[in-house]
Amino acid sequence: MRPVIFIIATLFFSSCDHFSSKKSLSSAEKLSLQLGNATLWFQQSAEMELSFLQAYDKGKMLLKMKMDTLTTSAFPPAVVLDLDETVLDNSPFEARLFLEGENYSSESWGKWCTEAKAEALPGAIDFLNFADSLGVKIFYISNRKINVFEPTLKNLKTLKLPQAEKDHLFLRTTKSDKSERREMVAARHNILLYVGDNLTDYSQKFAERDSTLGKNLVKKNYKEVLHNFIILPNPMYGEWESAIYENDFARTYEEKIEMRRKVIDAAN
Repeated sequence: MRPVIFIIATLFFSSCDHFSSKKSLSSAEKLSLQLGNATLWFQQSAEMELSFLQAYDKGKMLLKMKMDTLTTSAFPPAVVLDLDETVLDNSPFEARLFLEGENYSSESWGKWCTEAKAEALPGAIDFLNFADSLGVKIFYISNRKINVFEPTLKNLKTLKLPQAEKDHLFLRTTKSDKSERREMVAARHNILLYVGDNLTDYSQKFAERDSTLGKNLVKKNYKEVLHNFIILPNPMYGEWESAIYENDFARTYEEKIEMRRKVIDAAN
């Protein structure tokens, strides 16, 4: 791994070089630049490393506890995981956007998925192997579009993830709501634990966020969630960002920047 200082310098000077010939930045470029710090934290901070290791370690403890107290069931035990920024590290894709002054598009994201070279995140493989050793069925439910199913499966197999099989991978066909796919798994399995970087990786009820951007929902349901869901940190993108835009990603870059400014708390 390259030294952190070199990475930071590379990102900074590359982005400076990209924008050096411009007298002013477009709104799209300004929004893209805001991705830099989040991507640096995700890729290079020791805090991120420990956060993932700690979260997955708690996942192992919860899974073991639930298996030890599991009563007789007609259904085999299972764990359901998101993929992106849960099992797979897509921060190189985010870094590309930052360095080029670009923002997310389905085309650029699809191209990255097709490359099938995302690495595993800290603690993920260890947790998955642990679940597999307990006889727990593993299901990967992702909002990647179905047209990248084969390269996604290839990526999982390349990483030698347990149970990386066609019938254990559920991608998005029409809507991003994962409820129907989770219900398909629950119809034949006893789901013991959910893992993801968005609250909707656990339940769609967290999609409708009020002026607290979902914090009231967490307070209301935290006891249930703490026992059944492992949340992983993702400062680069997610439902939290969508909530800021009132669940409308079609807003202009100017609107997105202004809405971000409005929710920043600068109180003393």
